[in-house]
Amino acid sequence: MGRVGIVLISHSTKIVEGIKELIREVIADVPIELAGGTEEGEIGTSIDKIVNAIKTADEGKGVVLFYDIGSAKMNAEIAIEMDEKSTTKIVDAPLVEGSYVAAVESGMGKNLLEVYEAVKKSF
Repeated sequence: MGRVGIVLISHSTKIVEGIKELIREVIADVPIELAGGTEEGEIGTSIDKIVNAIKTADEGKGVVLFYDIGSAKMNAEIAIEMDEKSTTKIVDAPLVEGSYVAAVESGMGKNLLEVYEAVKKSF
């Protein structure tokens, strides 16, 4: 059974790796993909990394995106626009807490809108 996927977007690879590690302590069966840093391993974000993470995280139930700061959101918006068929939502919520709530909700089998709304109500 597919679950709503989660993509963690940050200017730092270490930040998203740490958040995924934290979530995996309690939720193992939710797809979580990372788009941290640039292709060169530098601080920054990459539209290509975001697009690839969305595709990998999508098990057919959609994907929620969490980001750290401004340009990460901008690149997430561009990535979504590049795929007209995408069922992806950007969530304006704290990166750590929001993605944790989303993972719990997805793990309970909720659909994309339910996961999105649960996160929005939490913050």
